[in-house]
Order: sequence, then C-alpha cells, then structure tokens
Amino acid sequence: MSTLTFLGAVGEVTGSRYLLEVDGEPRAHRLLLECGLHQGGRDVEGANAVPFGRLATELEAVVLSHGHLDHAGLLPKLVREGYRGPIHCTADTAELLEIMLVDAAFVMAKDLEWENRWRGRAGKPAIEPLYDEDDVALTLSLCEPHGLGRPVHLPGGVTLVFRDAGHILGSAIVELAIPSGGQQRRLVFSGDLGNPESVLMKDPEKVYDADLVMMESTYGDRDHRPLAETLEEFAQVLEEAHRDGGNVLIPAFAVGRTQEILYHLSVLYHQGRLRQQMVFLDSPMAIRVTELYARKRASLDPEDLKVLNIAAHGDPGQYLPILRLTRTVEESMAINRIHGGAIIIAGAGMCNGGRIVHHFRYNLERPSTRLVIVGFQAEGTLGREIVDGAERVRVLGEDLAVKARVHTLGGFSAHAGQSDLIGWAGAFHGQPRFYLVHGEPGAQQALRAVLAESGVQAEIPVYRQRIEL
Repeated sequence: MSTLTFLGAVGEVTGSRYLLEVDGEPRAHRLLLECGLHQGGRDVEGANAVPFGRLATELEAVVLSHGHLDHAGLLPKLVREGYRGPIHCTADTAELLEIMLVDAAFVMAKDLEWENRWRGRAGKPAIEPLYDEDDVALTLSLCEPHGLGRPVHLPGGVTLVFRDAGHILGSAIVELAIPSGGQQRRLVFSGDLGNPESVLMKDPEKVYDADLVMMESTYGDRDHRPLAETLEEFAQVLEEAHRDGGNVLIPAFAVGRTQEILYHLSVLYHQGRLRQQMVFLDSPMAIRVTELYARKRASLDPEDLKVLNIAAHGDPGQYLPILRLTRTVEESMAINRIHGGAIIIAGAGMCNGGRIVHHFRYNLERPSTRLVIVGFQAEGTLGREIVDGAERVRVLGEDLAVKARVHTLGGFSAHAGQSDLIGWAGAFHGQPRFYLVHGEPGAQQALRAVLAESGVQAEIPVYRQRIEL
C-alpha cells in the first residue's frame, strides 16, 4: 500500500511538508508534497535546521502548491543537502519563487552576519546558513512549471493536476492520482484556499472526487468580517489618522496582501476618500512582486481589474499616483523624517523582521500613529504580541511603549474562513477521509466540530503520523 506521512504544518500553520511513498519494486517511489519553512519565534529555528538526511537523495520529485515560504521556503536547503530531481509547480509560482527565495537567502545572510559577529566576540563558532544564493539558483533551475488543469506524470505512475486555489498568484489545489494496493487512490491537498471576497484572485475551484483530502484550517474557528464593512473601517482609520496628524503603518506580506491593500487604496483614492498624500511601499521584495502581478494580469480577476481601469481611464500608471516605491535603505530611512500624513506598507507581515520594525522605532510610541494589522499573526511573533494587547514590546534591542492605536482588520485575509472551508469540503462526492492541516489546535478543533455537524468526519493528524492511502 502507498502511504502518506505528515512531516509539517500539523498543529501549526507553517512548515508544510508531506511525504508520499508509492507502491513500487524493488522499493517505493518517494515524493515530497511541499517543503515549507517554519515561521514564528526563535524556537522554530531548530525545526528549520533539522537535516533532511537520506530523504534529500532518495526523493524522486517535489510537488509545490504555491510560493509562500511556509510552503516552499526550505526547498534550497533540500537542494543544498543533495536533492536534484524536478520541482513541480504552476508557471506563475515558478516566477514568484525567483523573487521569494532570493530574498529569503539575502535576509538570512544579513541576519547571520550580525549573529556571527556577536558569536565571534563571545568566542562561539559561526553559524552556517540554511542555504545561500547559489543553492537558490540551483533550486530555481530544477523547477518545472505547469498550467492549471493539465495532467503531469510523476514517478511511480502518479498523475498530478493543479487547480486554482485563489489564494495568491500561482496558488494551486493539488490533485494526485496514486497507485495503492492495486487501485488508483485520489489524494487532494487544498494548499491555502483563497477568500472568495478577496480582490485580484479568482475564486477557489471546487473539487468533487477524492479518497483522501488534506484541508487547511488556518481560520477554521471563525468567518471573516464582510469585506464591505472592513473597507469602511479601513477608510475610517485612514481618516482618523489624517485628522490626528499621524502616520499609518501597515505590516503586510509581500505576496498577495500588499497587492490587495494597494488595490483598495487605489479605489479610495479615486473615490476622493484618501486624504493622505503619500503612500510608501517600503519593501524591495513587495515592489518586485507587485511588478510581477502587473505583468500577470491575465491570471487575475478581470472584474476587479475593470474597476481600476475605469477609475484610472485605462492608464495603469494612474491607479495610485501618490504611491512611492522605496527600494534602497537610504530611501527607507528618509521616511522616518515624516512625522505624519503618510501610509507606510512594509514587511515582514508578522512584524518579526524587515523594514516595518524600523518604522516601529519612530512611530509606535506616538498616540497619533495608526497600526493596521491586515494578516494572520502566528504565535511567537511580534505582531501577535501587539494584537494580543502588549503595552510594551522589544524592538531592535529597545523597549518601546505601544501608544499607537492598533486596528486588526481580519476581512482582508487571503485565506478561506470557516464557512468557505465547510462549503469547499461539502462539494466532494461520497465520504472521503479528511485530515485537517495548517491550523493552530483551537482552530482545528472548532472546524472538526462544525464539519461533523454537516456530515464530514475529519481527523487531526500529529507529527510523523503515517497513514495508508
């Protein structure tokens, strides 16, 4: 019998990794579904550093749902340790990975430079990076891009098909037809399912046939606030910040969330409701991703693009004329001289690094500042501390009082909410086995309970659990 082993994103949102061992002679064919980075506090560093061991050389293929680092961020480490097989992904994901992984290696090198300087003074040995830019280049050369809906033949007689997950550019639901015990078993992995209310992305595709379903459960315990209400609150926050003379800080993930926030700012601008005169996109990676989205307009929702085109009279350069792209460190530092009237979008989305923490130093202790949280904040991150109401936080070695007004706008989530997940799960014919992944324990327990009410029995796997297909 073919088997599936859960190696990551069980009982947590990040670190996606699943091992498929497919019937074969003289030995099973080994395929890896996802190869994600664990994200959160410093305690995840040990998990990311664990060697792949023999798996790196025994794997015959890797399949990737999308380009977020919690799904793809350890691919270069796998390659560094010896993997040389194909990495199957959608065409848009392949282009996105070129931005994401290069940036990840660069940030890692910078962080280790500071860490090793301190270790050297303390007489401790230097730490090696998980991977470097050479590993990234080799990883990218192994990527094999595919279109949606087209069958791809993998080792062991496995057939792969990608479906649109509607989460970020290139994101996919993964369908795998797998030989097992003389039968064909169909495994469906949701990847990250998109929020149907989100702009720019198309709605996630429904899938109807499966024997086993792995479904994400990030927001399994709640629905998102309706987008119209979220946008109204967002506009009100911007208005209040303008009235009080403060800046607006928006920590945003470079892929997906940033482009969505820019879209909504563009709409507000053309409605005459954006009083600020400066919007800074202060993230080199987010800038590159935004430019990629602009080139990939055919992959985006045409109805959403139509709204912008009408407002800007067909000129993309007029979508948001007050937008300023700050690529260099010097340009970023110059923003700190602006004490009010600016909207600053910067990474990291969970506030655990990046340029946003530098803007915290200059803005977090000002009551006139508005901090707008637009994405999921994992446990152990600075963003989660602030959302949970911390009055003081440690930022770049300084103890800062949180005097800024904090607004959490969950309606901008790029993930499906509880009702969306139930609807997606309910589309399957028959009664496939369901396993809930990519969720914190509370969210998973809540989703399992409401799924049971609708007739879907779901299990919550544990780390290294191995099941037969």
